[in-house]
Amino acid sequence: MIKAIMHGCNGHMGQTISRLAAADPAIEIVAGVDMNDSVQNPYPVFSNIADCDVPADVIIDFCAAPAVDALLDYAVSKKLPLVLCTTGLSDEQIKKVEECSKQIPLLRSANMSVGVNMLIKLLKEACVKLAEAGFDIEIVEKHHNLKVDAPSGTALALADAINGEFDEPYTYVFDRSDRRQKRDAKELGISAVRGGTIVGDHDVIFAGEDEVITFSHRAYSKAVFGNGAIQAAKFLAGKAPGMYDMKDVVL
Repeated sequence: MIKAIMHGCNGHMGQTISRLAAADPAIEIVAGVDMNDSVQNPYPVFSNIADCDVPADVIIDFCAAPAVDALLDYAVSKKLPLVLCTTGLSDEQIKKVEECSKQIPLLRSANMSVGVNMLIKLLKEACVKLAEAGFDIEIVEKHHNLKVDAPSGTALALADAINGEFDEPYTYVFDRSDRRQKRDAKELGISAVRGGTIVGDHDVIFAGEDEVITFSHRAYSKAVFGNGAIQAAKFLAGKAPGMYDMKDVVL
């Protein structure tokens, strides 16, 4: 059985993953890390990851960006594989992630669901043909009112997947409120909606002359991300150092 540390164990995703893991005979959460101590868990919880002394095979992370630096230091010091799901990382943190992947197996994904990663694959196949046909590209993402980063990491991952298929990449446009000009053909608009309890909606819109094609993904429960994180942890345990992503797990 794979033994995992849940980093951010008392957040919404941490608790979801803990419940899913409890029903999975192949993985066990043996320790958690969270500054919030108001939740009762069947495993020990540490407020500081540096204090965690429980042996494990892998770390699953769903936390906040400010906690990622200490997490990376700990994972490298313990030589533990890391499933890194936190979004909103700074450029400096992303560089640190890349450096750490030279020493430990590290899986980083903006979205852990199987469906989103299949959507990325389909977008890569479709975007060049549609762009050549003159279609404009826009992304609209919707999330619950507690989400602090915008646009979502998944929206950026979708945009990056599209941009990676072009020799002359698109320019991302996040706000047009201060513009009074025609839309440029080489811009890719990304819009964020925050409200209610929306788990995660992403629409990639290809708008052409008299027709629109929309690629959509709807998440109706956080369990889709939790199941993906657990599958990623099973995949990553025992792997060689390097940078991995969800396509290595599911595609």
